[in-house]
Amino acid sequence: MSHRNAPLTETGRLRLARCVVDDGWPLRRAAERFQVSPTTAARWAGRYRQEGPAGMADRSSRPRSCPSRTPRRLERRIVGLRVSRRLGPARIAYRLGLHASTVHAVLARYRCPLLAHLDRATGVPVRRYERERPGELVHVDVKKLGKIPDGGGWRVTGKAAGHRNRSATAPGRHPKIGYDYLHTALDDHCRLAYTEILPDEKKETAAAFLTRAHAWYAARGITIERIISDIQYGWCLRMPCVARPAV
Repeated sequence: MSHRNAPLTETGRLRLARCVVDDGWPLRRAAERFQVSPTTAARWAGRYRQEGPAGMADRSSRPRSCPSRTPRRLERRIVGLRVSRRLGPARIAYRLGLHASTVHAVLARYRCPLLAHLDRATGVPVRRYERERPGELVHVDVKKLGKIPDGGGWRVTGKAAGHRNRSATAPGRHPKIGYDYLHTALDDHCRLAYTEILPDEKKETAAAFLTRAHAWYAARGITIERIISDIQYGWCLRMPCVARPAV
C-alpha cells in the first residue's frame, strides 16, 4: 500500500511510465499531466524500462547497510539479560551503558514479549484463558455512565451548571440528570458482544436483557451454556435459556 502522501498509486505510475516509454511523451509533459515532478516521472519511466509493470510496486525504504547498528554480540547480551533477569529497557541500559531507546529497539527487533505479558517467576508468556467453542461461557456486566445534559457537561457550561445538575429534585431546583446503564454480554471464545443502554440495573431489567441477549446469540447460531457475572444476574440463571451457572 502506498504511503498517504504518495501522489501516484501503482496504476497511476504504470500509466505515467507508458506515456513516457510507449507513447513517447516528454518527461515534463507527463509530469504536468500526472501532477508530479519531472524527477519522479523519470524514476518511474526508468523502472518501467528495466522491470516492466512489476517495477511499479513499492520498495522497502530500509537502507542496505547500517554501520551504526548495535553489534550482534551486544544485542545478545541485551536479550540475555531480558531472558535471565527479566529486566526492562531502562535497567538493561543502565547495566550496559546504553540508551534505553537502543535497548528497546533491540528487544523489539528480537520480538521479546513485554514484561507485562510474562510470568515474573518463570518468565513463561502468560496466555489468557479462552473457552473452546462459542456460547460455552458468556460474560455479563453493567457499566454505569453519567448522563450528559443537553448543551454539554460542566467542562463546557462551567462548574456552576455542573453542581446545579447534581442537585436533588426540589421546588425551584433542576432535576438530577441521572445515569445510563450499559448492559453487555460478551462471548468468551469469539468475543462477540451484545450491548444495550438501559435506565437501571434492577433484577427485572437484567432478566429482560439476558432474555434478549440469548435470542440475539441464538439468531447467530450460538447457544448460551454458561454465564459468569459479578452483578445481580444470579437469580436469572434459573431461566430456561441458560443451562447452568459458571463455576
